[in-house]
Amino acid sequence: MTGAGGEGVPGLEAAPMYAAMVCAGAAAWLMAGREDGTKRARLLLAGVGRACDTRPQLPPACSRLLDAVRERLGCREDRAWWCLAAGAVLGLLGESWLPLVAGAAAVPVARRMLLRRGRRSAAERRASAVVELCAAVAGELHAGRQPDRALLAAGALPLRELGEGGAAVLAAARFGGDVPEALREAARSPGAEGLSGVAACWQVAVESGAGLAKGLDAVALALRAERDQRAELQALLAGPRSTALVLALLPAFGLLLGAAMGADPMRVLLHSPAGLACLAVGGLLEWAGLAWVARLVRTAEGPGKAEKGGTA
Repeated sequence: MTGAGGEGVPGLEAAPMYAAMVCAGAAAWLMAGREDGTKRARLLLAGVGRACDTRPQLPPACSRLLDAVRERLGCREDRAWWCLAAGAVLGLLGESWLPLVAGAAAVPVARRMLLRRGRRSAAERRASAVVELCAAVAGELHAGRQPDRALLAAGALPLRELGEGGAAVLAAARFGGDVPEALREAARSPGAEGLSGVAACWQVAVESGAGLAKGLDAVALALRAERDQRAELQALLAGPRSTALVLALLPAFGLLLGAAMGADPMRVLLHSPAGLACLAVGGLLEWAGLAWVARLVRTAEGPGKAEKGGTA
């Protein structure tokens, strides 16, 4: 649609970029999930009644379909495919195949990062489960239970976080097996290293009759102190990580600002030799900056983590 002078409608040239912003916002909304605020409100208004649930009521079939879609989109590993979708959208808007290729290349990298984050979260859950196990079993021992009965009574729930290793420990306690050996096997899982101390205390208590409850209390105290130290370190590193993320996103905001001003930076970057050169140099500098910050954070977390982070 043109005016009398043949000029286009003002702002029409920037419409594709606005559409890209809407798509990016929708993708971030789906990836982050919109249930956080709803869950928080439900917790705060628990017991008030049905009035706290302000969501529209949907038919059961639609609700099941939406739950399946949310569950599929919420899988940590599958979120890496959003890179390909974003690359396809940018490729269509920029009329170039380079964003699609970049998005496809970013899928394995993003998948690797998400898997690493998932393993780290699982290790943290196992570490918390070990602390809970020590405290619960020690409480049962103080109440007068035998070690095997105490482990079966108080350790079933914490040991579920340890997977097959926890199931082997419960089976050994229930059927008279070698509990210390099962604990040492379960301690090989990342985050469950504290079970080696539990196994040592259990072995000493069985052989010499020493008090197992006091040993478990000491192990739980040491593991809590280590967990609190890690949490404090993560809180201190949250600032540098947030700063690095903001700085990494600044080029994207610059592109959006240029598009809003009518400069059409996507066409310059994707359809001119100088733009392609700037895009390549900028991408390399972006990657180098992120790698450098990640290396600094891993070094601050500890020498062992730095080596694991470099090889993971």
